[in-house]
Amino acid sequence: MQRPALFDLDNTLINLDAAFQVWDGEFADEHGLEREAADWLLALDRAGYPHREVFFSKVRDRFALPEPVDELWNRYRQRMPYLVHCRPEVMNGLSQLRASGWKVAIVTNGTADNQLGKVQRTGLAEAVDAYALSGLEGIRKPDIRLFEVAVQRCGTTLEGGGQAAGLRTIWVDRGTWAGHDHSADHVATDVLQAMEILHRER
Repeated sequence: MQRPALFDLDNTLINLDAAFQVWDGEFADEHGLEREAADWLLALDRAGYPHREVFFSKVRDRFALPEPVDELWNRYRQRMPYLVHCRPEVMNGLSQLRASGWKVAIVTNGTADNQLGKVQRTGLAEAVDAYALSGLEGIRKPDIRLFEVAVQRCGTTLEGGGQAAGLRTIWVDRGTWAGHDHSADHVATDVLQAMEILHRER
């Protein structure tokens, strides 16, 4: 049976931070905000507000925006799939993994419209064997059931030792969490390096 290789989406297969910076500038221009406002938005994002309803509640209060939080959040979700990109070398890396015998899937948290839009518009939907999105499945990582959905769609099963999901893990450390403790089996600085590790372990 072929082994599954499961990848996160945001800031792993795609560079969400770069897309956010583009959105940030667009948002500031749309609302007539100064450059300092755009810098504040970036700082708020990096401060760790992954739940965008909380993020946009703070944004609305800061700039006294007339739009409801839900509308700001919805417009963000509609825009982001058009701003994210998957590097050609990452797409090629996924193809090489599949050619070498891995079953490749995406497992990610996030709202269905936002994450599905990213997967589809970047071409990743066709570049992998399967994907499991928390917003579609009603299950969020680290719940093992979301990983199980992905591997079942790949036609394989979770097996082996390692982490809670029964998988060996690679942490892609992009320098965001300096000094962050982790229990990953490997640490990579980029998803391409993670793919090289998978090739060695095949």
